[in-house]
This record gives sequence, C-alpha cells and structure tokens, in this order.
Amino acid sequence: MVKNLGTIDKASRIFLAVLFTILIITGVVKGVGLIVMAIFCIYLLLSAILGHCAFYAILGIHTLRLKSGVDD
Repeated sequence: MVKNLGTIDKASRIFLAVLFTILIITGVVKGVGLIVMAIFCIYLLLSAILGHCAFYAILGIHTLRLKSGVDD
C-alpha cells in the first residue's frame, strides 16, 4: 500500500471519527444510521492510521507531499 494521505487529511479524518464516536455514544444517531456511521468511523480511523485511502487510490488523488519536492 502506497501512502497517499497528508497530515491535514489525516487530522481531519481523526477529528471526524472522534465526532462521529461522540454522536454514537451519546445516542444522537440510532438505527441503521448508527451502523453506517460506526463502519464509516472505523474506516476513517484505519485510513488515518495507515496513511492510505482506497478511494483516493482509485481516483488517483494524493494529498501526501513528497520529501524531494518532485511529484510523480
């Protein structure tokens, strides 16, 4: 897996995952929405930890800046 997430992208995913977790724990979201939001929350956390987004890879999006300054 090639990393394709930059720092800001990772931070925003973690922020959203924490926000969704709070909504789930407080009971704001219920039913099918809770299940969908929980799965999305897990995806956001895993992609932030691994630094790879499968959807970005499919679309060819890279928010990670290369150290050399040259983009492929």
